[in-house]
This record gives sequence, C-alpha cells and structure tokens, in this order.
Amino acid sequence: MTTSATASAKETDLGAMPEWDLTALYARPDAPEIAADLARARSDAAHIKANYQGHLTTLAADGGKLLVAVKAYEALSDLIGRLGSYAGLLYAANTADPARAKFYGDIQEDITAITTDLVFFELEMNQIDPATLASALQHPALAHYKPWFDDLTKEKPYQLEEKLEQVFHEKSTTSRASWNRLFNETMTALRFDVDGEPGPLALEPALNLLSSPLPSRRKAAADAVSKVLKDNNRLFTLITNTLAKDKEISDRWRGFKDVADSRHLANRVEREVVDALVAAVHDAYPRTAHRYYALKAKWLGMDKLAYWDRNAPLPDKPERVMTWKEAEHTVLSAYAGFAPEMSAIAKQFFDRGWIDAPLREGKQPGAFSHPTVPSAHPFVLMNYQGKARDVMTLAHELGHGVHQVLAAPQGPLLAPTPLTLAETASVFGEMLTFKALLADATDPRERKALIAGKVEDMINTVVRQIAFYTFERRVHEARRAGELTSEQLGDIWMDVQRQSLGPAVDLKTGYENFWAYIPHFIHSPFYVYAYAFGDCLVNSLYGLYQEAHPGFVQKYFDMLKAGGSKHHSELLAPFGLDARDPAFWQKGLSVLEGMIDELERM
Repeated sequence: MTTSATASAKETDLGAMPEWDLTALYARPDAPEIAADLARARSDAAHIKANYQGHLTTLAADGGKLLVAVKAYEALSDLIGRLGSYAGLLYAANTADPARAKFYGDIQEDITAITTDLVFFELEMNQIDPATLASALQHPALAHYKPWFDDLTKEKPYQLEEKLEQVFHEKSTTSRASWNRLFNETMTALRFDVDGEPGPLALEPALNLLSSPLPSRRKAAADAVSKVLKDNNRLFTLITNTLAKDKEISDRWRGFKDVADSRHLANRVEREVVDALVAAVHDAYPRTAHRYYALKAKWLGMDKLAYWDRNAPLPDKPERVMTWKEAEHTVLSAYAGFAPEMSAIAKQFFDRGWIDAPLREGKQPGAFSHPTVPSAHPFVLMNYQGKARDVMTLAHELGHGVHQVLAAPQGPLLAPTPLTLAETASVFGEMLTFKALLADATDPRERKALIAGKVEDMINTVVRQIAFYTFERRVHEARRAGELTSEQLGDIWMDVQRQSLGPAVDLKTGYENFWAYIPHFIHSPFYVYAYAFGDCLVNSLYGLYQEAHPGFVQKYFDMLKAGGSKHHSELLAPFGLDARDPAFWQKGLSVLEGMIDELERM
C-alpha cells in the first residue's frame, strides 16, 4: 500500500480516485514504532495488573486514585486500538496478500495476549460497592466516566469469574476470529464467470451487474453468483454452524436467554424496543416492499420480477455515471446545505487521504468507516463504481466518519457509539444527499428514478435488514437443536425472503444460496436491525428538520458529539422522540409509504 493518497490515485473513466494514507497510524508494517508500541502495551498492561489487580474495590474510596487507574486503562485502550486498527485496515485493503494476512493475524494474537492480563479490570470495577462508587464519582474529573461505569453495571449479570473470562478471551483468536478470517479470505478469493464478461469477476463487480440495464447481464450475474456460492456451500454452512454454536455456548454460560440479547446489550437498547421495530416492519411488508415491487414489475412490463430484476434500473431512467469528483461535490454540497461544519469535517476525508475508493484485486468488498482511535482519525473504505447508489454509499460512510470525528473528544472509553445510533448519522447523510439530488432534478424521468432509487434503498435498509434479522433469529434458534444443512439454511432464507419481498418477486432456483455472502451474519450477529433502527429514526428526525424544529442543527450535533456517553432515550429526548413508543416506528415507515404513494401517482 502506498502512503500518499495523491500519488496512488487510480486514473479510470471515473477520474482519479484516492487510496488511503495510513501513516497517521504507522508508516509501514515493519515500522519500528509498531514493535515499540507493542512493547509499551505489554509493559503498561503488566503495570496495570501489578498495581491494580485485587485493589480496585478498596482504591475506589478515593476518587482521585480511581481516576488514575481509569486513565491508565483508557490510554492503553487507545494504544492497543491504534495497533489493531492499522493491521485491520491494511488487511482490508488486500485480504489476498499473504504478508498482510500474516501481519493481521500476528497483531491480533499479540493484542489478545496483552489484553488477557486486563480481563480483571472491568470485572473488579463491577465489584465496587455502589455507594462507594457514587461517592468516588463526585470527583469532577472521574464524573466524566460515569456513563462508562453505568454501562459496565449493565454487563455485570452476564460476566463470568476471571479465569473463565480469560479462557473465552484468549481462545477468541482461534475460534470466532479465525472463522471470520476464513470467511473473509474465501470470499475475497472467489471468482465468478459471468457470461458476456471478458474474465472472471470478484464478488463486488459481479453483484454490481444485478443493477445492469440489460436483463441478460442481470440473469447471467445471478446465475454465476448462485453457482459459485453453491459450489462453496459446504464451507459456508460449516462456518455458519460453527459460529452459531460458538455464540450459543457463550450465551449459555453468560446467562443470555434470547439469541439476540447479547447484541441488544451491546447496542444499549431494550429487547422490547427492537421487538416493536420488527413488528412494525413486518406489519408494513404489504404496504412497502410488496406494493413497490408490484409497481416496478409493471414498469418493466413483467408479471413478476425475477430476483435478479429487483435492483434493475427503470426502463426510462436517464443513464448517468458520476465521476469521483462529481460524487465528492454532490455529497459535500448536500452536507454544506445542512451545516457548513458538517461539510468541512467531511472534506478532510478527501483532502487528507482518509478514503480508499477504487475497486482493486483482493480488496474487501462493500464499504465501511473505521473510527480507529480518538488520537488518530477515521478511515473510509469504498468500492466506487460511479452509480447513484455508490454516491449514496459515500454519503452514508461519510456520515459515520463525521460522527466518529465529532465523538472522538469523548475519549477511547466513551467515544464508541452503539450500532443503532451509529447508523443514524450515516442514514441522515444519505437523506441529505438524496434531497439535494432531488432538488436539482428538473427532468421528470430523473425525478422518478431518484425517488424510486431512494425507495429501493429504504426497502434494502429497513425491510431487507429486518428480514435478515428474522433469518438470523431462525437460524440461531434452530441451531440450538443441532447442525443445519445447506438445504435447511436455504429453506429458511427463501421462506423469510418470500414473506418480505412479496408475491411480485419470483425467487427462482439459485436464490436459495444467496444467504452465504452476507458478511454481517458472520462478523456481527444481529447487527442488521441497526440499519432499520437508524433509517426509521432518521425519517423522524428529518421530518423535524423540515418543520424547522427549534435548534435542530445544534441538537443534532450535540447528539453526535455525545458518542456513546448517553442512552438513546437521553439523545432523542431533546427532539421529543421516544423509540419505546410503537407509533414512533410507524411514523418512520410512513415516509417510505408516502414515497411509494408519490410513485403510484406519477
């Protein structure tokens, strides 16, 4: 990987696209600073263990002394996070490179070994007498960490004794982490022979053909993807079974009752809130996805859409490919229309080499914004191909990036944001960009295409992600009774997809294999409902913004700056919103339904 975003930009028909500059973390994998930081991390961890293990409960009698311990732990968290972030980003840029894969694996093992000595720290914090801790938190500087202590308290019922926690922690390298790595490297190495294409394609460009204007190319891409996934089904089935069982073992030992309870705890969201969201989306299937796909089938002159036609462009959609510079201008202008500060923060990503944009052999599919650590800055990964959806993806990831920059001053322990709230900033960035594009659209065909595209994005974000969540629930619940075959996984997938997509989509043979490529099922079980949470929340927030809600922009920035220091109920209270109210979710879904109403009138 080059270290200069400008020097390494790729010249394509989309214009020059940047590759990220990771030197804000480390100059190269063999940089002496990496060995020095690993040594310092080991030394600091040993110091924390020697000075605080067995003493935190008594130390808490003095808020100032407890503050010193917390700050030492926080500083080490930042140092370890820097090492892990660099290794992870380097690996994501080319997961096919054996040297990077080895470096990533070695760093993960080093970090696991170092942090095993720190398992005691949070366990002992939870043993401090509540009255003693309340008194210690009167110390002004320690009071900053009260939300962190509050979150630790929520973890207490599910924590095990120290030796067991150490075993779970240390074995993670050879269990879940290894299976994740196997999935990543396998998926990166897969090649898809699509009829009509000059050579084998990686997953990302193969999936991109599912939105081709040519039906034959869409079908050819779908057939190729299905074939390769089926050929590798034995491996993906083994990975899924193993990770589901691994999670069941952990949940059972920790006392989690529901398959998704550990995710709810990590997201700091109550099960009943998620259940209300899921119920609202399920109830809206006929009014959203079913209705839209029936409408789209009519536009395309079909009785039903084949599954590979679901993301087909409209027949009279103006063809437009946006260069990288156009995408940059579009997103930054949309952000500036909301708040100049938001655009200024996002512009740094373009100017300072914080984005890796082009498709590249071996590069991880998809897109993300990695927060790294507060002492550095986030990095965005894209696989930019010039489509309107790519522009929206850029807006999405930069929303994350802006959020991560604004939350960084909270520090390593409080900056990380629960997934549900993290997706709010990203989806809000998408909405700003969509509204800006719509305001500039003068051609009625372009306006229709933009609205239809947004509806499809919202269906993918809300309906599809809740369907994913439903699939995961059924898989993890069924796995508790024994291993699942590829056929069983395919049957569950098809049943859930039929319910969510509706009778206007023909799920032809081959689609039963498509569960296998979804990375969230592997990397972060039950992550997916966070997208629907964020989308419905953003619809409500954006409605308030349009209604000129008093002080909206400042309140929005305050929400992002809070990072993980406040519960969702505290963050939404200034806007008069309450996620526990079932009507809240219906309000968000009504925005999607209203857009479909508008398309029906066109």
